[in-house]
Amino acid sequence: MKYLGTILDNKLKFSEHISYAAQWCTKLIHNLFKSAKTTWALKHEAMKAIYKEATLSLLLYGAPVWSAAMKYEYNKQKCIRVQRLMNIKVAKAFRTSTETLCTLAGTTPIINKTEEVVKKYNVRKEKGCQTQLIDRKLELKKWPHHGDAVKIIEVDEYKDQAFRT
Repeated sequence: MKYLGTILDNKLKFSEHISYAAQWCTKLIHNLFKSAKTTWALKHEAMKAIYKEATLSLLLYGAPVWSAAMKYEYNKQKCIRVQRLMNIKVAKAFRTSTETLCTLAGTTPIINKTEEVVKKYNVRKEKGCQTQLIDRKLELKKWPHHGDAVKIIEVDEYKDQAFRT
């Protein structure tokens, strides 16, 4: 079943979704670089931008939902294959290890990138109710006092000097 662009299976292993996203990204990479022949190849910066904006966006769509599925090795390998293909194009390399390709291309390994996306989502989710107060109009009586935002801590000078030495 497909819901909001994420394919759900009955065991919630998300292997079908990850396979679908990996196939879609692989087709995108091949089609983009089919036109970039050796005589007028895309520059490193352009290929890296394509990777960050197009490929990663497609591959990591809905990552907070399916990130737990990355504990399965076959799901990891599907994502690593897509990143490896893109890194080969960006670094203009042929055969080398995946870690070396990430270094040459200047990209973060896909497993780490997935964890980063999920952590960013969780931080935004926790702070969601606090950030909404910025755009909301408040009556003058309900404005927070600026003195409440700053806390002054007195430090004993002699202890501070002893700590520094």
